[in-house]
Amino acid sequence: MTTQPQTADLAAVKAKQQQAWSTGDYAIVGASLLIVSEQLCEAADLHSGHKVLDVATGSGNTALAAARRWCEVTGIDYVPALLKHANDRATAEQLHVTFKEGDAENIPCTDESFDVVMSTFGVMFAPNQEQAASEMLRVCRPEGLIAMANWVPDGCVGEIFRVIAKYIPPAPGLKPAALWATQDRLTELFGSQTNNIQLTRRSYYFRYRSAQHWVDTFSTYYGPIVKAFGALDTDGKKSLSADLVDILNRHNRAGNDALVSQADYAEIVITKK
Repeated sequence: MTTQPQTADLAAVKAKQQQAWSTGDYAIVGASLLIVSEQLCEAADLHSGHKVLDVATGSGNTALAAARRWCEVTGIDYVPALLKHANDRATAEQLHVTFKEGDAENIPCTDESFDVVMSTFGVMFAPNQEQAASEMLRVCRPEGLIAMANWVPDGCVGEIFRVIAKYIPPAPGLKPAALWATQDRLTELFGSQTNNIQLTRRSYYFRYRSAQHWVDTFSTYYGPIVKAFGALDTDGKKSLSADLVDILNRHNRAGNDALVSQADYAEIVITKK
C-alpha cells in the first residue's frame, strides 16, 4: 500500500507565520542587516526613476535602500506594526516610499507595474512558494528584474532552521524556505518565464557580544524564534539555547572575544522574459 505525501494546510501555516512575525520586534534584528539590502540594490543596478517593489519589506530595509537611489518605491508586508516602523524610518530620512499592507502570495499591485521586484529574507518564508513566485513574476514588467537575498541551506542560518525544526516541527509537506537559495528550486519556480537566473553566494556576519547574546536578542525580538522558545518548557528552552550557541560558535571567527559568525546567503538576480 502506497502512502501519499502529506500536504500542508498553507492557509493555516500563513496565519501562524503572520502571528509569529508580529511577535517581538523584527526591526531590532533587521537593523543589523542593512548591508545586505544595500548590496542587493547594487547587484540589481538600480537607476533613478526605476519603479521598485520590496516584497515582505519588514521594517523597510530594502525599500529604503532603493529610495536612497531615487527610485519610485513601494514596500508591502502583512505586519502593520512593521509597516509603521518602516514609514517612520522613511520620514526620518526624508525618503518617499509608499508602504502598504500586502501578502507576498497576493500582491496588491497591477500586472507588469514594476521594473524591479525585490525581497530580502522575506518572500522565501511564503508557505506557497509557487504562488509567491508567480506573483513576483506577474507584477514585474517584461525584461524587468527580480532580485532577492535568501539564506542558503548549508550555512549558519540553514543549520539554525534545522535545529529549530527539531524542537518545533514544521507542518507536514511544507517545503523548506532555504530552497529559495538553490539553483534547482529557483529554476522550478521562475525558469519558464525568465531569460537568466544569476545566483551568487555572499557572506554576511552576525556581529554580537557572544553567541549567548545572539540567542538572547533573537529570542526576544525575532518573532519565529520568540515563538519557538515560547512553545518549550524550561528544559527545552535550555536545550535549544545550547544548540544555537553551539552552531554560532562553530561559525565564529572571533574566538572568545566576541561573536563574528559567517552566515552565507544567495544574492539572486533574475531577468524576466
